[in-house]
Amino acid sequence: MKWQSAPAQLRRLIGVAAVGVDLQWRALAMTIVGYAYFLRIVYGAQVELIPEEAYYWNYSRHLDIGYLDHPPLVAWLIRAGTGLLGNTEIGVRLGAICCGMTAAFFVFRLTRNLFGEMSALLALSLLQVLPFFFLSGMLMTPDAPLTAAWAASLYFLERALIGGRAGAWGWAGVSVGIGLISKYTIGLLGIAAFAFMVADPPSRRWLRRFEPYAAVLIAAVVFAPVIFWNAAHHWASFAFQTSRRLAEPARFSLHKFAGSMLAVLSPPGLLAAGAALLAPNPRARASRLLRVSVMVPLAVFALFSLRHEVKLDWTGAAWVAVVPLMAVGLAEAIAGGPGARRWLRFMWPPTMMVMLLAYGVGLYYLAAGIPGLGYTGHTELVPVEWRDFARQIDAVAEGLRANSDGKLLVVGMDRYAIASELAFYSQDQPRAVSATSSSHLFGDVGLMYEQWFPIEALSGRTLLLVSWDPADLAATRLGNRVNALDPVQEGVLMRDGRLVRRYYYRVAHGYKPPCASVVRYTMCDP
Repeated sequence: MKWQSAPAQLRRLIGVAAVGVDLQWRALAMTIVGYAYFLRIVYGAQVELIPEEAYYWNYSRHLDIGYLDHPPLVAWLIRAGTGLLGNTEIGVRLGAICCGMTAAFFVFRLTRNLFGEMSALLALSLLQVLPFFFLSGMLMTPDAPLTAAWAASLYFLERALIGGRAGAWGWAGVSVGIGLISKYTIGLLGIAAFAFMVADPPSRRWLRRFEPYAAVLIAAVVFAPVIFWNAAHHWASFAFQTSRRLAEPARFSLHKFAGSMLAVLSPPGLLAAGAALLAPNPRARASRLLRVSVMVPLAVFALFSLRHEVKLDWTGAAWVAVVPLMAVGLAEAIAGGPGARRWLRFMWPPTMMVMLLAYGVGLYYLAAGIPGLGYTGHTELVPVEWRDFARQIDAVAEGLRANSDGKLLVVGMDRYAIASELAFYSQDQPRAVSATSSSHLFGDVGLMYEQWFPIEALSGRTLLLVSWDPADLAATRLGNRVNALDPVQEGVLMRDGRLVRRYYYRVAHGYKPPCASVVRYTMCDP
């Protein structure tokens, strides 16, 4: 029976049922949002920092307008958060939680403008359950402010290009500028917006107006501190993210790119995202803007992956643009309209519940442990026992300082993880920040540690070398860089009576920088 021919009483009954379903989903949406933020706030204060967060906390202890591997906004947010809540886990993560709320606000507004309030509430729910967005709203990495800026930029671009509001261009420029001081990849959104203007006849008029060009200028002004820093440091950060990556050995990683999309969205999320990108939508121009905004970055990363390694989180923020499309598809499925993808209605409630339950169990496991369940030995992936690790190394270092004339330097024998975590969890953080470095002293990559601890200034220092692998402390590797070596010692990290990981340490006396790095010293080991 067609809807138009249904008796009035039947239509009323169906209308009441639809209202009931609508209210149920609204209640579910608000419950999901509340529970997700409960998890972020409670466990954000308990789960130990992952190495990236500890490294960016060290950024904030060396406050600057630029850094080698990322722009500075992550450091500024951490400095603000720790200024309010102290050098604690929640102090570090306060900025990420606020950025998650900001992203949610703009995605809600964007979706409501285009597809109505029901879709907006569902978009808000999806942001809480899709893995990338849940984690970027809790973990303090550059992806947190990038995602907030990406969502804000999309909102103001939609207001300008679809809503026709000239004043929105200025705010779009501010948002993109904030994104650029978060992570350079938001530049791809600018390319997507330009492509949309060229392809969309009603939007071409903006190419003859000053507002888009003013937005570019505003973004450049916000981004100016990073440009100044690069100019003063031989364009190091720009080169690090462009020519250095392009110069890496060719490596096919398209399969890893596909895997990263599964990881950031989850398999059900990627399935729903694909359906949303392919489905027709009555708001054709708006939907086209959202599709272009996600497909342009994905195409760039896919092409890059044909010959280069891709990182897990690179595509994360770009998926902001697909969330409104996923939400309106789900709203149509709930309403049961013609052509609705009804399978979404049955897939999403259990998917949301399972994923939120998994987040809760996983965070509880990291914070308190689960009886009978041990931990992987890779603490760089599972952040447990860093606090105990720092306590043990503090005790060893304290016993050595009396015999090193205050010149002891603790050296984590990896890129940044050990040094960063030891500095954050040290009982004497100020001293640890100035006396904990990385393995760049022995020829490895140390990122910002190479600038914070220039090796030519460390000649003659006593080093406490700390590693997960005793091979890193072998005399054959260290001998020509130091005068003498003490024996290798072993330590263990335990939790609830279970072994988490073994570590190794060794004292090296009389550090000798290599000749090529010495500036102020006349003698060195060739």
